[in-house]
Amino acid sequence: MNIILFGPPGAGKGTQAKYLVNKLNGFQISTGELLRDEIKKNTDVGKEIINDMDSGKFISDEIVNNLIKNIISDPKKKNKLIFDGYPRSLTQAKNLDFILKSSNQKIDFIFFLNVKKEIIIKRIEKRKILENRSDDVTSTILKRYDTYMQTTKPVLEFYSKNTNFKELDGSQEIVEITRKIDNFLNV
Repeated sequence: MNIILFGPPGAGKGTQAKYLVNKLNGFQISTGELLRDEIKKNTDVGKEIINDMDSGKFISDEIVNNLIKNIISDPKKKNKLIFDGYPRSLTQAKNLDFILKSSNQKIDFIFFLNVKKEIIIKRIEKRKILENRSDDVTSTILKRYDTYMQTTKPVLEFYSKNTNFKELDGSQEIVEITRKIDNFLNV
C-alpha cells in the first residue's frame, strides 16, 4: 500500500507516517529527512538545500525528484511507501505518478492534514525545543507555511478529485487523526 501524507510544516505528517510505517511494515519517504541527510553529508546538493531552506524557499523539484526516484525504484520498497511531505508541487505530483506507473505501482490513499497557521506556529515552537531542529525558526516557518499554501494549492486541486483523497482536520489530537486514518484504511 502506497500512501501520501501532505499538509503544511508542523501538520503532523511525520508522526502519522511513523505510525503507518509500523502498522503497514512500510518505508517512510520524508523529503525533509532526505534533505537533512544531504546537508549532513555536506554535499554540493546539501549546500544548495541549506541556502534555500534558510531563505524559506522550497528545494528545487529536480533535486527532490531525483532523491525520490532512487527510493521508489528499490524493489524491496515496492507498494510499501509512505510519502511524508512529498509531493509539494504539481510538477512533483506528476513526476510521482510517472515514476510509480513506470514501476507498476500506484497511490492507494492521499491524506491532507489541514491545519491553520496559528496552530502550526505553536507546534513548531514546541518541536524546536523538543527536537532541536535547525530549520524550526519561527520566521522561516512562516515563510515556509505561506510558500507551502501557495505552492501546494495546485497539488490539492490535482489530488482532491481522486476518490482516494481524504482531507482531515490536522489540528485534532494525534490519536484522533490516527483513528480516522485507520478507518479509511480499514486494516
